[in-house]
Amino acid sequence: MTAQAGRGPGREDPAQPPSGVTMIAAKRVLVAGATGAIGRVLCRLLVSDGWQVVGTTRRAEAAPALMAMGVAPAIVDVLDADALHAVVLAARPSAVIHQLTDLPKQFEHDALREALPRNARLREVGTRHLVDACVDAGVGHVIVQSIAFAYAPGPIPQSEDAPLNIDAADKMAAQTARAVHVMERLVLSGPFRGVVLRYGRLYGPGTWTDVPPSAAPVHVDAAAEAARLALTRGEAGVYNVAEPDGTVSITRTVTQLGWDPSFRMPAD
Repeated sequence: MTAQAGRGPGREDPAQPPSGVTMIAAKRVLVAGATGAIGRVLCRLLVSDGWQVVGTTRRAEAAPALMAMGVAPAIVDVLDADALHAVVLAARPSAVIHQLTDLPKQFEHDALREALPRNARLREVGTRHLVDACVDAGVGHVIVQSIAFAYAPGPIPQSEDAPLNIDAADKMAAQTARAVHVMERLVLSGPFRGVVLRYGRLYGPGTWTDVPPSAAPVHVDAAAEAARLALTRGEAGVYNVAEPDGTVSITRTVTQLGWDPSFRMPAD
């Protein structure tokens, strides 16, 4: 892949940012969860844009694939606070992008139910460890992957200020919403520019389906593009990231980040 491979029609030259861009002096970024469905695409975009990228993974066997993309691998479990702290300090990133999940690779109902408590713990405990490490490392920008389908029932399209479904009757839904709330507060209350990307239901390569889900779908490539844009655009805060099907409002994301939900990675 050449240095231009991450740019498609309409992509701006990252050396000439448009008005409203938040400039980042040192182009060093750590992607936590670099081997996930979004993380893999995001790393390609960032390397193409000239970022020095460190990508975390729990699996040592994933390191060669990261290196082949031009990403420096860091083998670490974010639930190990001391090890994660050492990785973030050694990386010296100006920005950190949290794309961590703990979900099954394929959709299977029982496997998902078993994974949701682990995923909730990762969002709460793992995010706290990551934020603490970012504070100690003086990281200036933190972006986190959240979800746009944890809102409490209400009028649609739901905007970013709609309440989360923390009091849901379904215990698993309530657990997920509460973990999302904790994760988001940790990022938004930190001494850095905190950005929360509430992704819709993913589809595309590496996800559970190639077909857009029925409500708030978002292609994995477009999800990664939103994170790329959020590095240098927009105010701190929460952004819905989904296709405009009337489920959630994406006005803020399109206006502030310049995000296009139809974005797809160019072919290599």
